[in-house]
Amino acid sequence: MTKHLPAEHADTALQHLVSSRPATPARPAARAGAPVVALVLALAAGFVLVTLYVLSLRTLVPPDEGRYAEMAREMFAGGDWITTRLNGIKYFEKPPLQTWMNALTFAAFGLGEWQARLWTGLCAIFGVLMTGLAGARVFGARTGLHAALVLGACLYWVAGGQVDSLDMGLSAMMTLALCALLLAQRPGIGERARRHWMLACWAGMALAVLAKGLIGIVLPGAALVAYALAARDTGIWKRLHIARGLPLFLLVAAPWFVLVGLRNPEQPHFFFIHEHVERFLLKEHHREAPWWYFLALLAVGSIPWLGLLAHGLAAGARRDAADSATFRPRLLALAWVVVIVAFFSASSSKLPGYILPAFPALALLLGRYAGEAPRRVLAANALLAGLAGIALLAAAACAGSFARIPAEAAAYRAWTPWIAAGGLAMLGGAGAALWDLRRGRARARLLGNVGGHVSGHINGHVLAIALGGFLAGQLLMAGFGPVAALRTGANLLPALRATLTPATRLYSVGMYEQALTFYLGRTVTLVDYEDEFAFGLAQQPELAMPTLDAFAARWTRDARAGIPGVAIIRPDLVGKLRARGVPLRVVAADARRSVIATP
Repeated sequence: MTKHLPAEHADTALQHLVSSRPATPARPAARAGAPVVALVLALAAGFVLVTLYVLSLRTLVPPDEGRYAEMAREMFAGGDWITTRLNGIKYFEKPPLQTWMNALTFAAFGLGEWQARLWTGLCAIFGVLMTGLAGARVFGARTGLHAALVLGACLYWVAGGQVDSLDMGLSAMMTLALCALLLAQRPGIGERARRHWMLACWAGMALAVLAKGLIGIVLPGAALVAYALAARDTGIWKRLHIARGLPLFLLVAAPWFVLVGLRNPEQPHFFFIHEHVERFLLKEHHREAPWWYFLALLAVGSIPWLGLLAHGLAAGARRDAADSATFRPRLLALAWVVVIVAFFSASSSKLPGYILPAFPALALLLGRYAGEAPRRVLAANALLAGLAGIALLAAAACAGSFARIPAEAAAYRAWTPWIAAGGLAMLGGAGAALWDLRRGRARARLLGNVGGHVSGHINGHVLAIALGGFLAGQLLMAGFGPVAALRTGANLLPALRATLTPATRLYSVGMYEQALTFYLGRTVTLVDYEDEFAFGLAQQPELAMPTLDAFAARWTRDARAGIPGVAIIRPDLVGKLRARGVPLRVVAADARRSVIATP
């Protein structure tokens, strides 16, 4: 009978299984490895296909998705790959990597929702695969598989991979930096391989800077300092290949900053001082939150692994079988999580996506711990995942109440079956995990023992919970379509397109609809609105109209001269314009905005 190995030796499970059989070594090895390879390939293919398919199921949701899609459309249409613009106005809040990649996607596949999200979807897939690779090489095959399953099912990671926003691109590049660092520092690696992985780490940090700014190097650097202090590992600084890595970092990250600064002398101060130092220290962006904000989001984002969270983090501080005299990889992963959460908790500007880069390191910790966790902890995690499923079912029952505007309640109710399906998926995964644990197998066998040898490499609890969590997250995102369409204003597009001609002057009054400009394929003249455009308009004030009075005067003159005009306008401003005698007709409206045209 096959003898089970301790969890820390799971990477040699196949060899152990082979050696215990009386047949010749070659043929049993092939038979032993085949179920594992087949299962892993099936899981990877399903993960990739579902992730990519769901990208196309929703309209772009403002503000982030509309903003970054429109910036890329303007870059693609205008051909300027240095000066980033939004609505034709200089926009320097973020570096250009996301805009570049989206513009290249548009060039290759045309304009559309899935094209706008393709980069973030690919980044989510890359992060899972890279985390799995690093886990397998550093801790063993079992941990690598567990870590990939954990990350691929985390609620935050699933959602982040479906949204055209900067956080997933940053996270993927920082995942490259983290995993390459772990792979470079592992014991027994040759000096040439160490150098190559460290250069990949430096490149990852440079790309992270191009994704979202200086945090791309500040956070990895701070995590490395924290690790070196905690592990008393001063020797790691000699193994970073700084002499080659720093020039590579500058070669990748610096050229755009030099070029954009030469073309736009105002950019460096705004980007480095306002967008980094002042945003961190000041509250002018109105993004304050309590100090525990990101701790709560870390817990929510880790669903369906909440029951492993505290244990996995605590285990990261302990000695591990993968530790050597010169390197403690699990402690580095813990430092990575702690530094990211602590950094953004100290910031005066807090948004939910900020801590997404912590999740690959968290997945490594939880994936490692899952292979050694007591059955009671695994059972508790399954119960908590089941409670999350029940919470989703309860949310489905009252989905209409999520609408802030009563007229939109029907769209939220249309989301109900998808929320319920997500809850059932989560419950199904939790139930399968509990059923598996009750069989009393340390290497649990999911749904009747997949091939006999899989249980030595993949904990059935992890597999069941991961499948349930991944499907739940994707179902929630897939079913958001009706709500997304309302937020986008998609119902106004037919009337807008029917009214607009190439000669029509298009305005946005008292507001800026981030996604509608992308779908219309043209920019608007802003009226009585600045917000994120304040800096750009200070450089190019002629691109907007500062007051409603100025707009009313121009609109009236144009109407009398027969020049067609269309405006997307706040509903409360329509009555004000009529009270002033401004000639207009309402061609479309919803609860959030109206569309008016000249008579």
